[in-house]
Amino acid sequence: MKKALLVTLAVLAVAGFALAQIQTPTSDVLGAHLNYGRGCAGCHAPHSGAYGNGAAGHVDASSGNMALWGQDTAGLYGKQIITGGTIPSPYGPQNFPETLPSSMNATTPDVWGLLTCLSCHDGNYAQGAMMRNQVYETLPSTYGTKNTIPTLLGNDGTTTGNYLNDHPVGLAAAIGCGGTYNWDCTISNGKILMNGPFSSQFVKDYGYFVAPANYNGTPVVMCTTCHNQHVMNVVNVNANNSGQPAGNYATMFFLIGPYNPASTTAGSNQTAQFCRQCHGYGANETFGANLPTVF
Repeated sequence: MKKALLVTLAVLAVAGFALAQIQTPTSDVLGAHLNYGRGCAGCHAPHSGAYGNGAAGHVDASSGNMALWGQDTAGLYGKQIITGGTIPSPYGPQNFPETLPSSMNATTPDVWGLLTCLSCHDGNYAQGAMMRNQVYETLPSTYGTKNTIPTLLGNDGTTTGNYLNDHPVGLAAAIGCGGTYNWDCTISNGKILMNGPFSSQFVKDYGYFVAPANYNGTPVVMCTTCHNQHVMNVVNVNANNSGQPAGNYATMFFLIGPYNPASTTAGSNQTAQFCRQCHGYGANETFGANLPTVF
């Protein structure tokens, strides 16, 4: 009798996981980056770069030479932005200055991890992008609805040029291991290995999907650390990135791990789990609680 009960519970658990997954997305995975029907050409112009897209507001003789990039990056060259806030934090330093690359030919990871993203998502220096500056997705009712949620940095309803209310990004936004607030991980050639007892357990309970950039052997945060610009609403979970059952899980905002604030499951903690991939000091496992992710 007990054995039959255990089998039944196991079947129900697997069924619960299946309900949490999106087997087939109901809308195009490119989502908002369909660019109102322009599709891939909105960012990768097949001819003439930003000039071919009608987006160039600055003279850039090399526009489009790199990956056929079709947005105007020249207005961002060499500009300094400061992200991460100004109030000292017990979790580590804040206020991260970033001097953007001086050309698309630079070899630092902030070219493809930050500069190209800002060429669309910056409302201060790169105002020629084809953006409406509002979230594309239908937000769950639990979100605030007083204001339209902006998608531009540096021009988001606060003071123009304010990047302090944005998550730290850039070559100075380094991720560490050990100490009071970081995961018990190790760093090898700029890659984070979640191989400590707490961090490895977290990977089993949720997964590890984020992709820090390698800057001279140090993992640093770029836009592409947390976002996959080519897939908006779904993420593949497999044995290489998670201890969860394999499948296609719901996500939002182009995030590269399971993240579904619209979940109706009581006690769902998957959105908090996404942040804990880097912020190990707030994870259940750090306190000795090996709790499964509730989707």
